[in-house]
Amino acid sequence: MNDSIKKLGIFTSGGDAPGMNAAIRAVVRSAIFYDREIYGITRGYEGMIEGDFVKLGARSVGNIIQRGGTILKSARSAAFREPEGRKKAFEQIKKNGIDALVAIGGDGTFTGLHKFYEEFGIPSICLPGTIDNDIPGTDYTIGFDTATNTAVEAIDRIRDTALSHNRLFFVEVMGRHSGYIALNAGVAGGAVGIIIPEENTTIEDLFTKLDEGGKTNKKSSLIVVAEGSKIGGAMDLAAKFSERNNYFDIKVTILGHLQRGGAPSYFDRVLASRMGLAAIEGILNGQKDCMVGIRSNQIVFNSFNEIMTGSHPIDQELLRISKIMSI
Repeated sequence: MNDSIKKLGIFTSGGDAPGMNAAIRAVVRSAIFYDREIYGITRGYEGMIEGDFVKLGARSVGNIIQRGGTILKSARSAAFREPEGRKKAFEQIKKNGIDALVAIGGDGTFTGLHKFYEEFGIPSICLPGTIDNDIPGTDYTIGFDTATNTAVEAIDRIRDTALSHNRLFFVEVMGRHSGYIALNAGVAGGAVGIIIPEENTTIEDLFTKLDEGGKTNKKSSLIVVAEGSKIGGAMDLAAKFSERNNYFDIKVTILGHLQRGGAPSYFDRVLASRMGLAAIEGILNGQKDCMVGIRSNQIVFNSFNEIMTGSHPIDQELLRISKIMSI
């Protein structure tokens, strides 16, 4: 192991995701297990620039594995996007004697840390923490499972009222560029239609689907829409349907940031724990400028260049299943 790395810094950046605290806990306790000091950097890159560092111990991260959000806080930093801001961050890193960095976040976090490594050479490694599951190089990101379970629970409750009132519900879930939550929640929730950014579904396709259901005496329908849908969000689609259909009572539910909160699922807690340990063991064994991922249930390390130039394609088999199940 690399004996020159004695002090590490850990921070969270970008949007919060359930399981981030579990990942913080894993990183901190793994570092202590290997007899390293570890410091929390609050508010992401903004806190790094301002020198907001606090030493963490095993008890500092007690009783957080079950909590949503992030105890280290998260913030976006316009200053870090500029060379002057990154230089200030580097000065604080050196002032505090930090030898390596561990970040938990999404593609914006990765881009910033890769740039920081290129300019100053601080060994760094990332854990993918985002509910969208849109990061290449890993089958799952921390927070995706919890967010999808939250969406499914909401859909189940909405279905009860849809069945009671002959209603058509449009349920909008998060996913500006990725349809992973919409697709998985839609299949699990029995949606008649699933609208995701990766597909070129049209309004006419949806009308045809509902007409087919009407012919078989379908009394209620539920359509799951990713917020990044190419044909509009749930409110837009509901308005367009209202103009041409008076059979259903049309309602809209936008789940929004509800999906970010709440206690992480067992899956996200275990995933975060595995990735947190891998981050520390990886960086102490020479891994740097990379991201921890999980593929076929095995830990892998992906270079930032691979992550930033790749994509995480939607599951085509699950998409096929969704179309068959919606009849």
